[in-house]
Parts: sequence; structure tokens; C-alpha cells
Amino acid sequence: MTTATKAENRLEERFRLWDHDGNGTIERSDFVAEAEGILERLGAAGTPKGDALRDSYLAMFDLLAEAAGTDRMSQDKFVEVAEQEIVSKGDAGFKRVVEPTIQAIVDVLDTDGDGEVSPSEMEKWFAAIGLSGAQADDAFRQIDVDGSGDLSTAELVAAVRDYHLGKNDIPLLGA
Repeated sequence: MTTATKAENRLEERFRLWDHDGNGTIERSDFVAEAEGILERLGAAGTPKGDALRDSYLAMFDLLAEAAGTDRMSQDKFVEVAEQEIVSKGDAGFKRVVEPTIQAIVDVLDTDGDGEVSPSEMEKWFAAIGLSGAQADDAFRQIDVDGSGDLSTAELVAAVRDYHLGKNDIPLLGA
């Protein structure tokens, strides 16, 4: 499977995840439901950091919807616009579209205030997106490229990028 094919498959997986109501289109309400479900599971609903995370999800949707020229994206349209706005632009696309959400996730998870994600904070995230603690431990080891024992926003954005490019199998935004 080529990198382009794997990236497209990953975007199709992302579409299925974010089509929260299963109606075959991604709408703003799907992103609201996704964010609110995660916030509930994290115990962060109604908190300032939780609100910022929800807002970052919605800003990501708004950016993609604007590029798509519609607020209801079919799977084909979503894959096309995500490829155009994120994947094909490499680091710049991920920084512009994905990094604000990753930063908001870090802010919610960072219970010790060090600005990074510890292994126990990563386990909390994986539980919130429906993955196991063992998966979190394995993912943490793979993502911690500098060996610091904590994950920076930059390491997490790089991991999301690499997942969508087919370079790792760590679904940090859910599976």
C-alpha cells in the first residue's frame, strides 16, 4: 500500500469516527458530539480547558468546512479537503489545522502543569477515546522520540501526522 493510499484510508477512518450520527456526512454537530463525549469521559466538561478543547474541535471543523465550501461534507469531500488542507501541506498543514486541537488536548490532560503529557495522562486520553492502557503505554514509548519521559505538543502533532501518512499505527485522535 502506498503512502498516498494509506493516508486516504486513514482519512476515511477519521471520517467514520467523526460522523458521530452515522448519517454519511460530517457536520458541525458531529464535532460537537465528539468533543463533548471526550470531555465527559475526561471529566472536563464545563471547565475552561474543556471549553477550549471543544472550541478547538469546532475551529478545526470550521476550517475544513470553509475549504470545502459546505458545512456538510460527504466522505469523498472530507477526504479531498483534509488531503488538500492538511496532508498535502505536510508539517505546515498539521500545524495550522491539527496543532491547536492537540495543544488543547495537552492543556486538558496536563494535570501536573508541566506543559507536557506524562504516561498516566496519556492513559487517561486513551481511555477517553476508547483505547486501552496497554495501547497508551506502547504509543507513549513510540512517540517519546526525545526520551524525556513526557510528550510535548510537537511530539504529539508529529505522531498524528505520521499516523495519517502511514508511518505509525497510533490513532491519537481515536480509532
